[in-house]
Amino acid sequence: MVKVVVLGAAGGIGQPLSLLLKLNHAITELALYDIVNSQGVAADLAHIDTPAKVTGYLPPNNGLKLALTGAHLILIPAGVPRKPGMTRDDLFKINAGIVRDLAASIAQNAPKAFVLVISNPVNSTVPIFAEVLKKHGAFEPKRLMGVTTLDLVRASTFASEVSGTDPREVRVPVIGGHSGVTIIPLLSQVKPSYTFTQDQIEALTNRIQFGGDEVVKAKDGSGSATLSMAHAAARFATRILDASIKKVPGIIECCYVNLDADKECGVKIRNTTENLEYFSVNVELGPEGISKIYPIENLSGYEEKLLKEAIPELRGNINKGISFISEDSKL
Repeated sequence: MVKVVVLGAAGGIGQPLSLLLKLNHAITELALYDIVNSQGVAADLAHIDTPAKVTGYLPPNNGLKLALTGAHLILIPAGVPRKPGMTRDDLFKINAGIVRDLAASIAQNAPKAFVLVISNPVNSTVPIFAEVLKKHGAFEPKRLMGVTTLDLVRASTFASEVSGTDPREVRVPVIGGHSGVTIIPLLSQVKPSYTFTQDQIEALTNRIQFGGDEVVKAKDGSGSATLSMAHAAARFATRILDASIKKVPGIIECCYVNLDADKECGVKIRNTTENLEYFSVNVELGPEGISKIYPIENLSGYEEKLLKEAIPELRGNINKGISFISEDSKL
């Protein structure tokens, strides 16, 4: 049995994400939780002719506990979306409390599950999750990952428009964090190899860093990136299931992690990033989650500059999440 849980399943990301997960034949049970409408979403998805049994849960009658019990993989898009004029940091005030409470319940009811954090701002919500899990004695850095796959998806799409390559064949490593200047696309390492001009590099970097703003503006107040985010999260979830259930070797993805997930390489990255505790890097996925972190290597001069600019912002985001829990009277 492979049980996958979506917390925030009735939202703008949660619904299309749940649909994509229902289409994954490796999943035998799909549990959907939200404060409203999750049962309706579950009933709708249950009519789709794929193996996963779908169940919806609401807060009453221990709904969250029932949804989480026995989970193999938990995806968390819960929270409010970004609106025009709202920065990712603005989201923190609203989403931090939501994430804190979900983390506590996971620690109590599914401490061995893989946890994929989608709720923004990821740079802060992953540290919040980690701090709550630590307080409950349930923190395993190899199993906690912030989903930054949308940055990779955008990088592949935008780079392919310039290079003329099929976007499905393009891979651009994206390191750092998951907001604005903390997003560092390594266009010098694009595969298949392509030589961008410096003007193209700077334009692509800016677009990848602030691609979410395009969607927020285009939706004109009705939301942020939901469909592309759902695709990105489902893709990452599939990779986790391939590594942990199917035991497929050599799966490498970028995600935002606590660097203790691989202490040896984590020390090397800390030395490169002025001792940051969290960073988005290439990792190898295995049966226990993160089996290896890859070092930051072969950056161009421009990418070194981006890294230097990102570090103070990322440090502030991380400290904000940690401080939220250390100062929280509810824990």
